[in-house]
Amino acid sequence: MEEDEIKLDAELIQLVTFSIAEEEFGVDILAVQEIIRTMDITKVPRAPVFVEGVINLRGKVIPIVDLRSKFGLETREHDQSTRIIVIEITDMIIGFVVDSVSEVLRIPANTIEPPPPVVSGLESEYISGVGKLEDRLLILLDLNRLLSDDEQEQLAQV
Repeated sequence: MEEDEIKLDAELIQLVTFSIAEEEFGVDILAVQEIIRTMDITKVPRAPVFVEGVINLRGKVIPIVDLRSKFGLETREHDQSTRIIVIEITDMIIGFVVDSVSEVLRIPANTIEPPPPVVSGLESEYISGVGKLEDRLLILLDLNRLLSDDEQEQLAQV
């Protein structure tokens, strides 16, 4: 019986889920360093459009990417539920602004399907799959593809 439980556990994927413009997204919990409330973000001249600025997080200067802007959505003012998800991508620590963080979710790997052909165009190459939950769909982001090499280079210069 214990062995079955271990097998079942191995098939679960743990995700941090968050919302952007009424859509729900998920990222692998192992990539998330921390989730913080918004703080004063210092604007950086001539930064890429999707870069909101930088913050000082315990002595480290971290670039902040607005995922609404990155996804081509209308930006909005930060409010009580706005959060910054701090993630390490290719040896760089980056903060991503999201509308709200929902929960930590464990879903069976077999409920994840590849993105449908309609959304698997160039713009959405960073979608690794779609998780089917009981009453909703969850868009899974591939963090290593979220920012192109050029964008990562631009962030390194911020």
